[in-house]
Amino acid sequence: MIIETNSEKETREVGRQIARDAQAGQVFALVGDLGVGKTVFTQGMAEGLGISEPVNSPTFTILQVYEGGQLPFYHFDVYRIEEPEEMEEIGYEDCFYGNGICLVEWADLIRELMPEHTVTITIEKDLSRGFDFRKITVEQENGK
Repeated sequence: MIIETNSEKETREVGRQIARDAQAGQVFALVGDLGVGKTVFTQGMAEGLGISEPVNSPTFTILQVYEGGQLPFYHFDVYRIEEPEEMEEIGYEDCFYGNGICLVEWADLIRELMPEHTVTITIEKDLSRGFDFRKITVEQENGK
């Protein structure tokens, strides 16, 4: 599925809608360059789950857990992970195979750890279509 947005508000709404349709145990891989809107999308997902606290990328802590919504929301930012083995120290499997919703920013850096049932969301800019234009591609993986 490909969705095109033309504002932060629209990108946030896509995140909200995906979260509203998400099921416990789902894992989302969020892929995109710096400044493409991953955090805006993530904030929308949190809102869609009913989380009211502020959501920012946990770049230095790697994992932020939000439990104030309908389901736990496990938000990873693995940008600073140098080796996939570092994820074991965080206990990522408890989140990936738990009963909440898991979102991993920069998931392409730990592709080999992502579960088979991962939904990959790729956000891309196209400046020829405008500064705020985003192409959001949502793909269900059927295997590694």
